[in-house]
Amino acid sequence: MYNAAPPVPEDSGLAAFRAATNVSRETLERLEAYADLLRKWAKRVNLVGESTLDDLWRRHIPEDARVLVDFGSGAGFPGLVLAIMGIAETHLIESNHRKGTFLREVARITGAPVTVHTARAEALSGWQADIVTARALAPLPILLEYAAPFVTPRTLCLFLKGRRVDDELTETQKGWNITYDIFSSLTDPEGSIVRLEATSRVHPH
Repeated sequence: MYNAAPPVPEDSGLAAFRAATNVSRETLERLEAYADLLRKWAKRVNLVGESTLDDLWRRHIPEDARVLVDFGSGAGFPGLVLAIMGIAETHLIESNHRKGTFLREVARITGAPVTVHTARAEALSGWQADIVTARALAPLPILLEYAAPFVTPRTLCLFLKGRRVDDELTETQKGWNITYDIFSSLTDPEGSIVRLEATSRVHPH
């Protein structure tokens, strides 16, 4: 199925990840294989480091979530990590062909249940998703435009945002009715996760 990577140094973040999430040894081996591929591919493709593997996203994912859509997947955070950890059906949307090739290779090696869509988010017709995620892709109003074809009344949107999150939320509420919570990032003092629910467009009077 896959070959486990050599042990990863303790400072890689995987030991802390396992302690925080209590994942199985098999899941950790898959994540180690993923981290190994990241190190190899990062020399050729602009990918982020494996140190961002933590429970930043998993702690907010409902246990019964089955279908996840991740916009701008890049190196696989968070969508590919969540697929490895057990999300049954994960769709990774990445317009960069080289990064798409990397994502498919990780899925092949780890056996992660993912479909990679090498396309722009706005070019897809959409399907029902339980969870929609994105990391460092676009301002919130644009992310909601991307997410709209995938959102149902029970869909949860989780977006990692930076220091301008309050301004983005203010701008978003001019065009959308939203219910939201903000959670601090575990790894970035200026970052936060915005959890959006009950999203609908604002209708002009």
